[in-house]
Amino acid sequence: MGTLYEITGQLIQLKEMAMEEAMDQKMISDTMEGIEFEFEEKADGYAKVIAELNGDIDVIDKEIDRLIRKKNLIKNNISSIKKNLENSMVLTGKKKFKTALFNFGIQKNPPSVVIDHKEDIPEQYLIPQDPKLDKTAIKNFLKENEVSWAHLTQTESLRIR
Repeated sequence: MGTLYEITGQLIQLKEMAMEEAMDQKMISDTMEGIEFEFEEKADGYAKVIAELNGDIDVIDKEIDRLIRKKNLIKNNISSIKKNLENSMVLTGKKKFKTALFNFGIQKNPPSVVIDHKEDIPEQYLIPQDPKLDKTAIKNFLKENEVSWAHLTQTESLRIR
């Protein structure tokens, strides 16, 4: 059995030969049937590999989700431990000290902005942004209207079920 590339080439060549009147149609039909069987067998093999790889992707996605949950759990635990330590330091008045391994200190953070009334902010503090296309709205409009500035297009892709 040849490669998918070779089989495709044979099918194309045979179909071209079949268009010539002098060819024996029975022989062409039998040969084409055999090549198409090989082609379909190869396609089944490709589909099996694709299905297996899709299964691998699902397993990897689940593992990524599991690791993200674990990472977030660890981050939350770190935050809780730091808060407990900070609260204890504040309650005991021990805001700065050193041990053999670490230095501990409670310090002020840099000031941060809290917006109380967004509508009252002067325009000079707003960052202008380019308008964004709403392709979903355009698509819905184009389903019922024709315009010069856009059109719908439909592509094809392989589906294996």
